[in-house]
Amino acid sequence: MDSLIAKLYQSLKTILTTKDLALLWEETNPINLKSKISYYTKQGALIRLTRGVFAKDKNYLPRELATSIYTPSYISFETALREAGVIFQHYDTIFVVSKWPKTITIDKYTFTFRKLKDIVLYNLTGIINKDNYSIASPERAFLDMIYLFPNYYFDNLKPINWEKCFKIVKIYNNKQLIKRLNKYYKNYAQ
Repeated sequence: MDSLIAKLYQSLKTILTTKDLALLWEETNPINLKSKISYYTKQGALIRLTRGVFAKDKNYLPRELATSIYTPSYISFETALREAGVIFQHYDTIFVVSKWPKTITIDKYTFTFRKLKDIVLYNLTGIINKDNYSIASPERAFLDMIYLFPNYYFDNLKPINWEKCFKIVKIYNNKQLIKRLNKYYKNYAQ
């Protein structure tokens, strides 16, 4: 078996970017890298999902793909809030924070990217790393949501740790968001 393929399958990632492949294969020449990627894609050892993003096989993690399309990025909003039991509505779309607002469909998955300002995007407070992707804690996802959608309706605020929210809210540097957080907290505490 080819040593480059062996390195590919030793990686725990299910999604690999061009940059990941360059590091994995220790290839510094962009022309050589491109030809190797092209060769292994034709051989079926790599599946091209979108420009510069590849899967080792069809059993890749869609959340890992979501955060590999744009970097930096992390899963948040409805996706993280549904997982935490804060909202009950199921969405097939995976919602992601990134530098660019865009909705795209790759393979059978739809990803909606929502833009947050850089001071928020680059701050890792309340971001959890797991299974080769990053996801917002329930509190961070809650704040991301009310930052962009001031009057959002939440089904269940019990999972929210309000103390954590009041710590995390500072990273947004936004007085209106603090007012909104206080309003949600008062309504919950009643």
